[in-house]
Amino acid sequence: MSKLLSVNVGLPREIEWEGRTVRTGIWKFPVPHRVFARRLNLDGDGQGDLEGHGGEHRAVMVYQIDAYRYWEKVLGRKDFEYGQFGENFTVEGLPDDEVCIGDRYSIGDAVFEVTQPRVTCYRLGIRMNNPQMPALLVSHRRPGFYLRVITEGEVGAEDEIRKVADGAGRITVAEMDSLLYLPNHDPKRIAIAVGIPALSRGWKGSLEELLKAEESGSHNGNAGLTSSLSFQPLWNGFRTLRVRTVHRETSAVTSIVLEAVDGSPLPSALPGQYLVLRLYPEKGSRPVVRSYSISGASDGGAYRISVKRETGPGSRYVADATRPGDIIETSAPRGDFVLRSGTRSVVLLSAGIGLTPVLCMLHALASESVRSPRKVWWIHAARNAKEHAFLQESRQLLDSIPESRSVIAYSRPDAEDRVGKDFDIEGHLDFASLQRLAIPTEADFYLCGPTGFLREMKSSLTSLGVPQQAIYQEIFGPADSIEPGVVKTEVKIPHLPVPSPGDGPIVSFTRSGLAVPWDGRFKSLLELAEACDVPVRWSCRTGVCHMCESGLLSGELSYSPEPLDQPATGNALICCSIPESEVDLDL
Repeated sequence: MSKLLSVNVGLPREIEWEGRTVRTGIWKFPVPHRVFARRLNLDGDGQGDLEGHGGEHRAVMVYQIDAYRYWEKVLGRKDFEYGQFGENFTVEGLPDDEVCIGDRYSIGDAVFEVTQPRVTCYRLGIRMNNPQMPALLVSHRRPGFYLRVITEGEVGAEDEIRKVADGAGRITVAEMDSLLYLPNHDPKRIAIAVGIPALSRGWKGSLEELLKAEESGSHNGNAGLTSSLSFQPLWNGFRTLRVRTVHRETSAVTSIVLEAVDGSPLPSALPGQYLVLRLYPEKGSRPVVRSYSISGASDGGAYRISVKRETGPGSRYVADATRPGDIIETSAPRGDFVLRSGTRSVVLLSAGIGLTPVLCMLHALASESVRSPRKVWWIHAARNAKEHAFLQESRQLLDSIPESRSVIAYSRPDAEDRVGKDFDIEGHLDFASLQRLAIPTEADFYLCGPTGFLREMKSSLTSLGVPQQAIYQEIFGPADSIEPGVVKTEVKIPHLPVPSPGDGPIVSFTRSGLAVPWDGRFKSLLELAEACDVPVRWSCRTGVCHMCESGLLSGELSYSPEPLDQPATGNALICCSIPESEVDLDL
């Protein structure tokens, strides 16, 4: 008979960690009295980060005393106490390789259901004073698991644990953990796992993404861990392409068409992808690396990009100095902001120069309209007709799509711009204007434009009832950071590390416009990026969760520790890698 050895609780606290303040509930301590288990929590317990911990399907964390003894031997430690691994229940029995998702147990007056393996993050490394613990728990197949409270009631140390029901599918906690985090994902077992009613929504969604990738054969890397699609680049590093033509679209927007130097057709990109250009505005100086969306047809054997002239050296060079015949170093088409296949209606929603990737999608929709006529909404915001790039081109494409509708908003129309003929809405797009348009909420939405526009449109669409998973967006420049548990401070502009940069290979953060010599005092590229205030995303910091997976445009890396599952080809896990040569990262 299994037994509850200790009930451990603890409220979130703020701690100092590597110069940052982290809010965490990882410290749990035994209580001498019985505790009431409620639907969302144990009395007296709390979590610091409700995005990754807590909630109905993660109400109670369980870890086994046998695992304690195992880690004492592996780590050579004798200082463990109940709650050491951040668990609420320290138990005798219930090993991860025997307990199955959906199993139900009676403990004291309460009944619990197993919902998912533990998702380990960096905070366990802080608690254990060993940053490798998130990876070790997975690789040694001892993650522990979460319980949902089926029947509320009191529990306490020494209570017997009685199994009252078997879970459907008979997938153990250890196997479920390995299906997602370790390589060689078995689609037959994943299909069984997805069908388990008790499995938490987050885990079910991740496994469904793995199945979709297996069925389509289009995904590259671990589809269950990367929150977006990853397509294998058409070539590695940078390739020299020749400028075929240069065309001025408006006073501020210039298009250039790139072709292969030998004249052969370039491979087809996916509608919505972008190119990364390595430009040399000044002879003898370091290159400027910039990303620009493909704005024309992505399958025509050449790539057109369209650049708005700004104050930066990259856009000025493209607009002012680029000429037909010039040779430019270019990455393969990249990015996961791509048009999904299917029959659902499509809404292309853009502002300003943000129309470039959705215009590429519009080309694709026009070319497929005979074979698969989808309803298409084209909604674009500009200042006026003079600054409205690709006005005639978009109209011609829309005319070729039987089921299409166009809505144009001008925030500052000129006197000659006629409402109802040249444009449809005077002013900015907002919730009220979208509501009046009666856009179909069952469509797929593709958004691109300035940050404020994206924020306003996404909020408005959500308020109109559009599901989050149906909204896709492209962000120009660095993405928002994800640093779970870190108490946010002011946002800083990316800069060279303080007190001084190193003397190693150059690391280019292309979206942030920063090139930094590598310094051996950093343990990873993630630490270098953080020292430069480059926006980054991470959770485990040990190569498990893939939250930090980023595009590797060029260069060579080495890993320590080696990731449990490799990133997609053309990507890197920056939390556990260092440069072996000059590298360009899509950050």
